[in-house]
Amino acid sequence: MLTPLDDSPWHQLPTTFDHVGSSDVRFFDRFWFSAAPEQSQPNYAQVIIEVTDKHDTNHLVDAIQAEVNETIPGARIDVRRLEVGPPVGIPVGIRVSCEDIPTLRHLSAQVADIFRALPNSARVRDNWGPESFAVRLKTDSDKANLSGLTNYDVAAASAAGISGHRVAVLRQGDDQIPVVARLRMEERAQLADIRSLYVYASEGAQKVPLQSISSISYDMQTEKLQRRNQFRTVTISAFPEHGVLPSEVLNAAMPALKDFERGLPPGYKMEIGGEREEQLKGFRSLSIVMLISIVLIFLALVFQFKHAVKPMIVFAAIPYGVVGALAALWFMHMPFGFMAFLGVASLIGVIVSHIIVLFDFIEERHEAGEPLKEALLDAGIMRLRPVLITVAATVIALFPLAAHGGPLWEPLCYAQIGGLTVATFVTLLLVPVLYATCVLDLKVVTWAEKH
Repeated sequence: MLTPLDDSPWHQLPTTFDHVGSSDVRFFDRFWFSAAPEQSQPNYAQVIIEVTDKHDTNHLVDAIQAEVNETIPGARIDVRRLEVGPPVGIPVGIRVSCEDIPTLRHLSAQVADIFRALPNSARVRDNWGPESFAVRLKTDSDKANLSGLTNYDVAAASAAGISGHRVAVLRQGDDQIPVVARLRMEERAQLADIRSLYVYASEGAQKVPLQSISSISYDMQTEKLQRRNQFRTVTISAFPEHGVLPSEVLNAAMPALKDFERGLPPGYKMEIGGEREEQLKGFRSLSIVMLISIVLIFLALVFQFKHAVKPMIVFAAIPYGVVGALAALWFMHMPFGFMAFLGVASLIGVIVSHIIVLFDFIEERHEAGEPLKEALLDAGIMRLRPVLITVAATVIALFPLAAHGGPLWEPLCYAQIGGLTVATFVTLLLVPVLYATCVLDLKVVTWAEKH
């Protein structure tokens, strides 16, 4: 995304992408369902780069970001991958809300200084932008009325002289070209030239110098205000450096942010946005669904086995599968995001189904009156092949998706591959041991042999 700091049109920016190679650079409008739409403005543009190999995306992002930072000064340029989930936008964001603009400016500057002090954060800014220089006209109503002028006449004369006034529209094919009348460049190049303007009365032939009926003052003002939930809100954003996760940047800044939040005056509020906010929303909703699923699975197992302790034996291998999933993500250098959490949640049902295959055979041997030791050994031998076949089919089918599915599916696939691999061996070894412990040592499960 290209955003000049001034109001110059985006097409006047120099564009040099020497490191793109065989990639295809195209200009698109708002087309991506997860891209947050920006307000229509002439100094904003999106450049979409399509690569031939999706695994080169991360390398291209860093190379292009470094190149444009060096070759295009005076512009805010963010090179990011297209988001494949809910639109997050800026990865690290802090929102400060209140109503007083100078106080908001001061507080947002403090938050920006916190992120600038971190070695792993870059491109720290806020969504209000810098203050702009403004020229204010204060009209003397008495002098204007004596001259036969109104406030509208003063505003129209100053705006037409400096910014221009559209007097006609020229049609050329399907295009409409506005015709604007304003002063020459040499007549409006300096701020002192505004004093030489003449104000013409809308009703009459009076012509009065602007400086005789108004005074001119200069100050700085905020041009862009953002509101959230009806409150003026400044969002301070930051990007992580290469090889650093947004969560690492936010965790490093959290001690200073907590001190900043405790020192806020009454009526002022700080919120954490960006990737952390969306992650918590997704985890919260998915955790509720997973908790409901676990309760329903437990009730179904209680109804099937007619026992309250036996379902706990079935659930005993679930933590080991989660550990295997986390180990696989760590080994493959994958972040634990929403898709990884979704993979762990779906992993629980698969692990339970494999345990039930082994556990049901033990219960059948129990009803047949077989001794405990023989029943456990027969279950491990007879159910070894079905469990290994189902796990191997699932794991082998996940490898092509993990290799060619892109960054969306990689965390989910690797989480399930690692979790299923670890949970399978734990199921074949740990479940018989736990069952024997519950029967022989804890005495919570009764095993009656038929002689």
